[in-house]
Amino acid sequence: MSRVILLNKPFGVLSQFTDKGTDGSERPTLSRYVDVPDVYPAGRLDRDSEGLIVLTDDGRLQAEIADPKFKRPKTYFVLVERIPDDAALQNLRDGVALKDGMTRSAEVRRIDPPTLWERDPPVRYRKSVPDCWLELTIREGRNRQVRRMTAAVGHPTLRLVRWSVGDWSLDGIAHGEWRDA
Repeated sequence: MSRVILLNKPFGVLSQFTDKGTDGSERPTLSRYVDVPDVYPAGRLDRDSEGLIVLTDDGRLQAEIADPKFKRPKTYFVLVERIPDDAALQNLRDGVALKDGMTRSAEVRRIDPPTLWERDPPVRYRKSVPDCWLELTIREGRNRQVRRMTAAVGHPTLRLVRWSVGDWSLDGIAHGEWRDA
C-alpha cells in the first residue's frame, strides 16, 4: 500500500531532501521536517512559498499529482498588492498570457484574511499600498505560476500558501508539521 504524507512546508525550505548551496552551505530542506525513508515530493513548492507538500513512496501517484494532464486542483491563499477589481479577477478566471503561453482558466475570489501562522520573515507591509487575500485554484503547475499570474494582472504576490491538492488539505496540520494522509 502506498504511503502519502502531508507536510505544511515553512517559508524558506526547499522542496527536496538535500541541498548544497553554491557557496557550499546547506539550505533548509524537507529532511529537517520529515524523517521517513523512501518518500518523495509529488510536485514542488517554491522556497519562498508555504503550505501543503504531498510526499509519497508511489512513483505512479507522484507523477499523477505533478502532471497537469490529470488536472488535479491546487488551491492557494494568495496575499496580493492592491485590491484586484472584477476585471482582474475575470482575467485570472479566463486564463492569463504568460511568456510560456496561456494558462488554463482558474477559479478565484477575494476572501477575508485566512487564519494562518505568522511568517518568518514577516511579509513586507506598506501603509500607502493596500493588500488583499485571494483564494485561487489552478489545475496545472508551471514554475512560479501563481506569482506570474497575479503579476500579469497587476497584483504582485506578497505571500503564497498552498492550502490543498485535490482532496488533501492543511486542515489540522500545524506549520512545519506533517501527518499521514
